[in-house]
Amino acid sequence: MQAMNFNFRAYLSRIGFRGRVAADFRTLHGMMQAQLFSVPFENLDVQAGKTVSLAPEDIYRKIVEHRRGGYCYEVNGVFSMALAALGIPCRLVAARPMTYPVRRPKTHMAIVAEADGESWLCDLGFGSYGIREPLNLGVLDREIRQGPAGFMLTKSAVGEYLLQTLSDGTWMSLYEFNLSPQEWVDFQPANYLNSTHPDSIFVRSLMVVLQTPSGKKVLHGNRFRVFSGSLVEEREVSPEELPGLLEREFSLR
Repeated sequence: MQAMNFNFRAYLSRIGFRGRVAADFRTLHGMMQAQLFSVPFENLDVQAGKTVSLAPEDIYRKIVEHRRGGYCYEVNGVFSMALAALGIPCRLVAARPMTYPVRRPKTHMAIVAEADGESWLCDLGFGSYGIREPLNLGVLDREIRQGPAGFMLTKSAVGEYLLQTLSDGTWMSLYEFNLSPQEWVDFQPANYLNSTHPDSIFVRSLMVVLQTPSGKKVLHGNRFRVFSGSLVEEREVSPEELPGLLEREFSLR
């Protein structure tokens, strides 16, 4: 579903994308990285007790006009609107997060886009573990390096796609999904669960993540970490420091 107020040029300006624009993989790749490097994954509204709207017009207004970020439904949602405006076919897919100690429902939204005759997993909303570039669904069981991180697509025991990342020399499962297309309304229950349930990681802790060319910046609770290649800088953030840090490191006011 496209937002009635969606302005493709304003979106490109928001993410700082100034390259050639066409309905091809080069643009898909460039737009995904530009958004990852400029629009943070964040749950400030959930932490403030606000209702997260899944109305496309509200998502566009929040991210493009108000220069905010959001969590998976919002950042992947606005990216899917941009792909639709560009003429790149895509579908929303529901994914089951695998990073919990117990089995979870399919609460995560990701995107499968079609470009240059191939199908690509695009995901701008899986926090600090997220992929940094589109992943070719036709390339399975092979490590794909994306900057400082390693990822792999394989098939799960039930035949679904399974996304994994290399963590301390071991493959860690992130989420599984299939190609069944989802509508915006299909994510309403998951959005309510993630934004209101007391056990939700988004309700329990502040989370802000911004990918960078050399790594990422992560604020989780009161811990701020900067990853650059193999180097990690970490420090504690006081409540008085928080507004300044959000503006300085994540461009969030």
